[in-house]
Amino acid sequence: MQTTQVQAYRAGLLHFHADPAFTPDAHHWHEDGLLVVADGKVQAAGDYAALHATLPPGAQVHDYRGKVITPGFIDTHVHYPQTDMIASPAPGLLPWLNTYTFPTERQFEDPAHAAATAEFFLDELLRVGTTTAMVYCTVHPQSVDAFFEASAKRNLRMVAGKVLMDRHCPTFLQDCAETGGRESEELIKRWHNRGRAQYAITPRFAPTSTEAQLGVAGELARAYPDTYIQTHVSENEDEVKWVRELFPQARSYLDVYDSYGMLRPRAMYGHCIWLDEGDRRRMAETQAAAAVCPTSNLFLGSGLFDFERADEAGMLLSLATDVGAGTSFSMLQTMNEAYKVARLKGSYLPALRMFYLATLGAARSMQLEGTIGSFVAGAEADFVVLDPTATPLLARRTGHTESLEELLFALALLGDDRAVAATYSAGREVHRRP
Repeated sequence: MQTTQVQAYRAGLLHFHADPAFTPDAHHWHEDGLLVVADGKVQAAGDYAALHATLPPGAQVHDYRGKVITPGFIDTHVHYPQTDMIASPAPGLLPWLNTYTFPTERQFEDPAHAAATAEFFLDELLRVGTTTAMVYCTVHPQSVDAFFEASAKRNLRMVAGKVLMDRHCPTFLQDCAETGGRESEELIKRWHNRGRAQYAITPRFAPTSTEAQLGVAGELARAYPDTYIQTHVSENEDEVKWVRELFPQARSYLDVYDSYGMLRPRAMYGHCIWLDEGDRRRMAETQAAAAVCPTSNLFLGSGLFDFERADEAGMLLSLATDVGAGTSFSMLQTMNEAYKVARLKGSYLPALRMFYLATLGAARSMQLEGTIGSFVAGAEADFVVLDPTATPLLARRTGHTESLEELLFALALLGDDRAVAATYSAGREVHRRP
């Protein structure tokens, strides 16, 4: 009988069992900790002194003392086809889409281009410690195939979907309700729950889908209730006004999606800046989640997410990069901007909350608690090793921190890809910083 190979990782160990905004002592912190992994799953996590003696003979212990191990970061809203147009100048969302986004996405009708971009994109995610993402492809089914093929090679838990878009876009990117629905269903059958892949029904946003196409998306969501739904809502004031003109019968932008049955668990809505109290309450009731995209929102001047109002409503929240409007793949850099957005809205995000939102908070938003986002026994062993001495400034600051909060805050505000020493997916090293 084959013996299970046990691997153990010694470092400062951080993960969460609750939201620090609502629960005291919501985190587990082991300053000298041990993470025990076998067969790609977490076996145990705790103090090194308590767990070391329980290791079987021959278990390999990887010594990361001086570093911090957290669950792999989870990015709940990102566009892999927009990798090549990151940092493109435009005066706002709608002109940015027309000038850069649509021409860039046209190239994904070429499977070779899609495959090359997917390879680079996934390597970039792993380089910054992101092990799971909810990913927008293009209208081309081959863009989805290329993405899932690349993620399967790395054995990553990824969610992705073909964009649905049948109006208000260039003809070279336009599908129709019937073909978009048929292709989406074929992709669901081909990829959903195959290995670690999961599918997301992906209308780009309400203005680029006819009522017929939104109806088809809602039908797919009902037919395949364990799939995801991902789209954009209330990102930009001009966009909100446009939706009001296109859907005068709807109470709000969010209500457009609600009327087609697209508010439910496993529905992820990007941005959620211009929601009203009724919208926030409805999201909480349905367990639809918000992907907060601070670097994108600041880059496009879209607005500031209101963490305080969202928390009062009990909304599920997560952080996301939204590349290519987002300006960094790094969730540490995303935390940095989220902190500033919260301050400008008059609230405060502690570092512990930011790390929660990028790990367990995102897993809860995706209905994947117990699978990813923490170190509970049986969870998939996706984790990142963070180096508090990665840069001279970071080393100088963390050399005299007096609390875990100070240490994490320094990593969030001063860290970037250089702070990621290594990334592991299902217990296997998939990135190591040279």
